[in-house]
Amino acid sequence: RYHEWMKSEELQRLTASEPLTLEQEYAMQHSWQEDADKCTFIVLDAEKWQAQPGTTEESCMAGDVNLFLTDLEDPTVGEIEVMIAEPSCRGRGLGTEAVLMMLSYGLTKFEAKIGQGNEPSIRMFQKLHFEQVAVSSVFQEVTLRLIMNEPVQQWLLEQTSHVEEKPYRDGSAAPC
Repeated sequence: RYHEWMKSEELQRLTASEPLTLEQEYAMQHSWQEDADKCTFIVLDAEKWQAQPGTTEESCMAGDVNLFLTDLEDPTVGEIEVMIAEPSCRGRGLGTEAVLMMLSYGLTKFEAKIGQGNEPSIRMFQKLHFEQVAVSSVFQEVTLRLIMNEPVQQWLLEQTSHVEEKPYRDGSAAPC
């Protein structure tokens, strides 16, 4: 399903991605799973997941959220990305919720590099207290940064107070 999404010219433009073969996609996803400097989660549409017991994860996929450690000298610095690829899931707060949960990973500085034309993503990150720190006309992207200080940590705790850890459904259990 991810590979099918990434065939979209719109998503390629919004994510500054190039089309990959299915084999290249598998290799990239394998590296995401194995590399110690990456953390990737698939974003599921929880409403669909809970409303349709027995549905597959693949049919509930909405996008992904990624965290990359970008400074080998300082493992508290990372670049964050989010993609809500499923059009019916956009504008529902799934990207915001996914980013909020990734911000809880204990890093002290987060950066997001977003294409200049991707206004919805720029607005979402600004709403999450990221500030613009650079614009690259060569790469046509904006860099936004969030420094995790005490007031931001308190705000994050308030924003995620509803989050509850639950066991993952193995297919035989009721929806979480």
